[in-house]
Amino acid sequence: MSLMTDKGVRTVLEEFRWRGMVHRTEDGQEVYTPGLDTLLAQEKVTAYIGFDPSADSLHVGNLLQIMNLVRIQRFGHNPIAIVGGGTGLIGDPGGKTTERPLLTREELARNVVHIREQLARYLDFNARNAARLVNNADWLDAIKLMDFLRDVGKHFTVNYMLAKDSVQGRMTGGISFTEFSYMLLQAYDYHMLHQNYGCNLQLGGSDQWGNITAGIELIRRLTGHEVHALVTPLIMTSAGVKFGKTEAGAVWLDAKKTSPFKFYQFWLNTADADVARYLKFFTLATPDVVAQLEAVTVERPERREAQRRLADDVTRMTHGETELVKARRASEVLFGGDVAGLSAQEMLEVFEDVPSISAPRQRLEGEGVALVDLLVESGLAPSRAEGRRLVQSGGVTVNSQRVTDARAAVTLADAIEGRVVVLRRGARERRLVRVEG
Repeated sequence: MSLMTDKGVRTVLEEFRWRGMVHRTEDGQEVYTPGLDTLLAQEKVTAYIGFDPSADSLHVGNLLQIMNLVRIQRFGHNPIAIVGGGTGLIGDPGGKTTERPLLTREELARNVVHIREQLARYLDFNARNAARLVNNADWLDAIKLMDFLRDVGKHFTVNYMLAKDSVQGRMTGGISFTEFSYMLLQAYDYHMLHQNYGCNLQLGGSDQWGNITAGIELIRRLTGHEVHALVTPLIMTSAGVKFGKTEAGAVWLDAKKTSPFKFYQFWLNTADADVARYLKFFTLATPDVVAQLEAVTVERPERREAQRRLADDVTRMTHGETELVKARRASEVLFGGDVAGLSAQEMLEVFEDVPSISAPRQRLEGEGVALVDLLVESGLAPSRAEGRRLVQSGGVTVNSQRVTDARAAVTLADAIEGRVVVLRRGARERRLVRVEG
């Protein structure tokens, strides 16, 4: 089967290579199973990736794997996303220095529902090669312990399991039998997907290679069938920091946990050294588009065209066109644009890091408070005389409206939704007046 893209006939593995999505070892070897290249060029495969429901939202660190499933589907293959309602009761020891706190079944069930909704934004569940969402609790909750030990456990030696990186990393501090068994559960997932859906390819991060190959081994022993695996690199920024880690914590895909404006800003603030890679990883931009934006970044970095394209594409996929437009407008306000149309909550988010003062509601009632007094109190002017001079010279705006009358007052009518007023001196100095009470 040949699959056409905008650049001609290519396999999804060639697409992954161009985008830097195939993990390489220190000696430059790509990490995937033998024969996968030929298989993807000749047949339609069913591929899966698992997602951990330890929180009620996925975050930007999960986006690379989500986009892997998107590309699998765009090349005509069948994607499966597993939300680990069963394995989530155990917790993957990989990448952790201590054991995860165990969640209740009720907590996991709620998380699974939220994550299903998020994955549905990216994958097409109505296409001819429709995506599937599967919960591994459907089979893990049903299997009996003695059956699992006889049918699965007997195929793995303790030495084999101890040699895996996910276990090795925990040997110094200790690992419970609960987490030690995680590898067998993930292997069984692959077997069940192979049996029920003909799944013959598992993808994941490079830290999952040991768990994934355990699944390949189990399927070979139980059925004699050959299945495949491919792992992607763990992403680090050019500054050597794990991608998605910020001072404020995780950047979530849930708008209630990370607002679309903050989500947009996260991508807009991408370093020049990272933006071309991120366009390849997290968007559907073609090689020609990426090359063009990469050239502009080198020649005219101040234009930040690549960052805007990245922020636009990822925010649109994650939150939709309406929220993208609002996030763009809020970003323009941050750099001096008109605040008209933004809600008070959006204003507070946009100017979160801007110094602010509080004003009792009654102070703004009636005739309000003199603008020059607020300029002094907020630190935008050193004295009332200087405040009057700034106003008369046209250097002060209230909610993006220029004021030139030194006798002007700020009233409740000026407060957005009765909650906040934005004062600006010149192009860059800003203060918020938060209306209290």
